[in-house]
Amino acid sequence: MLKYHSYNIVFQEVPNELTLAINIANCPNKCRGCHSPWLQNDVGESLTKQVIDSLVNGYGTGVTCICFMGGDDAPEQVNYLAEYIKLVTDNRMKTAWYSGKPKFSEFGSLTNFDYIKLGPYIEVCGGLDSPDTNQRFYQVINETLVDKTGIFQKKNHGQQHQYDSTFDSIR
Repeated sequence: MLKYHSYNIVFQEVPNELTLAINIANCPNKCRGCHSPWLQNDVGESLTKQVIDSLVNGYGTGVTCICFMGGDDAPEQVNYLAEYIKLVTDNRMKTAWYSGKPKFSEFGSLTNFDYIKLGPYIEVCGGLDSPDTNQRFYQVINETLVDKTGIFQKKNHGQQHQYDSTFDSIR
């Protein structure tokens, strides 16, 4: 059963999107140095279509993306809810999945997601903003994962990165 602990409106997890990030419980990855260790526990409430309906209706056009922060213990349910979001919003709402797994789940379909973050948090490598990160952030274009990790790395050894033009407001 997919459970969520909380949700927040965030600005940095998905560039150029006003994102409703849903924090999923029961994370099986147990990454050392995890910024949300409480999400490793069996806490929260069931994340159902009714909860998604309530969030989508409650925020209306106030958010442009829903991001599942975790859900690696129930990837088929994350995929199902992402597909449901696409259906009930006529593809207006973008979907993202922050997974701690190194590869996209065999239970997922890239057609249900616009963005995917993959990779466990490894303390010595840092997060997406580190030039040494093992994690990758992808935009899904025509069912292909296009690496956009560089947009999170604003500075690398004192020099500005040139960000992908897909995300002009980040420049």
